Amino acid sequence: MSNNELVLPQEEFEIIKALISTQAVSVDDLSAKLGIDANSLMRSIAELESMGLLKIDKKIRRYIELTDEGKKYLELGLPEVRLARVLLSCNCKPSINDIPNIAKGLNINISITEVNYAVSALTRLGMVRVARGIIEIVNGDKLVEVSNRQAILDAVRNPIAEDEISQEHRSIIQEFMRRGIVKVRERSIIILSATDKAQDLFMRGLIKSSTVITALTPELIRSGTWRNMVIKRFDLSIPPPQAPIITKHFFAEFLRFVKEVFVSLGFEEAYGPHVELEFWNFDALFQAQDHPAREIHDTYFLKYPSSGKILDNELMNRVSQTHENGWITGSRGWGYKWDPNRAVRLVLRTQTTSVSVRTLYKRGDGEYRVFTIDRVFRPEVLDPKHSMEFHQADGIVVGENLSFKHLLGILEALARGMGLRKVMFKPAYFPFTSPSAEGYAYHEKLGWIEFVGSGIFRPEVVMPLGIKRSRVLAFGMGLDRIAMVLMNIEDIRDLFSKDLSSIKNYWLNFSRFINNISKS
Repeated sequence: MSNNELVLPQEEFEIIKALISTQAVSVDDLSAKLGIDANSLMRSIAELESMGLLKIDKKIRRYIELTDEGKKYLELGLPEVRLARVLLSCNCKPSINDIPNIAKGLNINISITEVNYAVSALTRLGMVRVARGIIEIVNGDKLVEVSNRQAILDAVRNPIAEDEISQEHRSIIQEFMRRGIVKVRERSIIILSATDKAQDLFMRGLIKSSTVITALTPELIRSGTWRNMVIKRFDLSIPPPQAPIITKHFFAEFLRFVKEVFVSLGFEEAYGPHVELEFWNFDALFQAQDHPAREIHDTYFLKYPSSGKILDNELMNRVSQTHENGWITGSRGWGYKWDPNRAVRLVLRTQTTSVSVRTLYKRGDGEYRVFTIDRVFRPEVLDPKHSMEFHQADGIVVGENLSFKHLLGILEALARGMGLRKVMFKPAYFPFTSPSAEGYAYHEKLGWIEFVGSGIFRPEVVMPLGIKRSRVLAFGMGLDRIAMVLMNIEDIRDLFSKDLSSIKNYWLNFSRFINNISKS
């Protein structure tokens, strides 16, 4: 063998041979060409680079891929496609609330929340119009555009590079992204090319292949065949792959941090059940039994069991009278016949305020500050800003001579403690507080995001619970949205991401946030 010859293992030789015939190629394309798994190639690629035979370049490429919701719509059809099928099949002008039942009769599955999104989409396309809750087709020819949306979704069944999407389809893909049907995933693409050295040696026939062995056996030594083989060298300069660092989840740590902020301001923590009576979730908060928020499209109802019980009949009577005629609160009430059977129906709680009213009933008058942090549940459509399950912090401050200024002061102190540097408040309406205010925090990309609703509990709330002398300042915060603001997260679903690289990045954001808080 000539001193100038370079003998390579067969796999490394095939890599150089493939690169000589092309200008540059990605690892994935090279893997497909050679029929070798890309991960298996990486060791050979690293060795060839260390020998100066191969050059590696990296670039980031964005790919569009389906979310879990997108995969569901790929199977069932987009909500607007299903709604169009229902309207064309029934040849009717139904009300929005009747559509799920009509669709069921046509073997089409569509929920009321999906109907609302679909109506909005078909209205924008000019296919339907809505008047007084009645939907009517005004342009059936638009069905082609509706079907085209489903075809575009089908086109991203497998991830597709963002720069390969046609210009005419980009606006629809952008809408799908806003709705959480597709998402962007960045991939690091490794591009390989042969160096001038490799080109020169290969063209002169000085690069050859041979069998690779990793150990000298007695058989190889006795036969002398080891002389015609390449003994695999161990290159200790090549770093081994790093195992992921095990750490606590960034969102769990954020919730713990928020609890510490509350405790530092003199609050104590309270707890309550996820499965709640309508009484504590709605009635005790002076929310009328015919309020839209208590309908099935805004609340999860339990089937088995479907109801519970209230043991304090006097409490039930006070709340009943407050709803019907105002009792002794100075209010006229809602003026309807209150139904005790509805009050004991079981729901997944829609707000942690139910814990606050339970606490008021248990502790009564006095001076105390109580908070709770836990999950609540609402039938929302999953998108970058909304989820059907999210975390809420609820707080009450009880005492005599408290005012609305005290409430805003407490909220500002909480905001500062949680690192919200830019907040504002504006008047609002809630059924159980007066006066009321909403608080907003600023996100660099999402703009102003509502993060707290607040107010002073009305007499119709506190008096039936046994509060006679004290005022109660109350507020509820959407902690998922606050986390998005503080950790620069654009999609609420990323709070529960399983992607290790995303979790690592958000943990770094959380760590920087904590460090900045410590320095300020």
